[in-house]
Amino acid sequence: MVEDYDRGFSRFRSDSAVRRAALPGQHELPGPAAQLEPLYRSLYRLTSGAMTPLVAESLEHLGYGAEYSLRPGPGFHAAPAWSDAIDWRGTSLQTKLPVVLDLGGAGKGQLVDLIGDELAALGIPGSVIDASGDLRVRGLPAERVALEHPYAPEQAIGVVELVSGALCGSASNRRAWGDGLHHVLDGATGKPVQTVVASWAMAESAMLADGLATALFFVDHDVLATEFDFASVRVFSDGRAETSANFNGEIFQ
Repeated sequence: MVEDYDRGFSRFRSDSAVRRAALPGQHELPGPAAQLEPLYRSLYRLTSGAMTPLVAESLEHLGYGAEYSLRPGPGFHAAPAWSDAIDWRGTSLQTKLPVVLDLGGAGKGQLVDLIGDELAALGIPGSVIDASGDLRVRGLPAERVALEHPYAPEQAIGVVELVSGALCGSASNRRAWGDGLHHVLDGATGKPVQTVVASWAMAESAMLADGLATALFFVDHDVLATEFDFASVRVFSDGRAETSANFNGEIFQ
């Protein structure tokens, strides 16, 4: 299942479906794309284009591509506008420009959900799936989870008890290189976000929590809460921590 998903959605593989769909034309994506499309469409709108599946070229320009050169080109490249570049409906993708989808903002969380569904279908009543920043718990006692300090990975800034559902995090220190360069880019400008350094979202599904954790780098919880039910934590570059009113955990002082 992991191999199939990677072959479908990894922009780092030359044989993936998203790579094959890079040239302008009509393409068919694997089945899970039908769930990703409406989520990305909503998050693109709510963040005014900052969170976009069209950020791949912007990342590759900064050296974060399949070759992992980590050698940035000059300046920053904004991602193209959704309406100018693609018409994505479910598993149907029409590319109007040469573009590669980058679905890492919610895709790993979706894979966690798919694995959990498969375990349940095999008759396994309880499971914890930990995909390095994307965590989902089903049918087991509460898990006490530490929230990693973005500047000191061996420390925690707080804890949360996850009874069921998903907890997903995103941090600019995880994939960082060069001077202020990391993988969380504002698609509208092509620049790495410098204000938020870490975020966590707790939601019913890991796909949703994963996508929202990325979106929190661009907009406040209240903006996203107009359409999604979730709790959140954000850490800013000045050291401040911010929690949503419904956050059921502890942040250390």
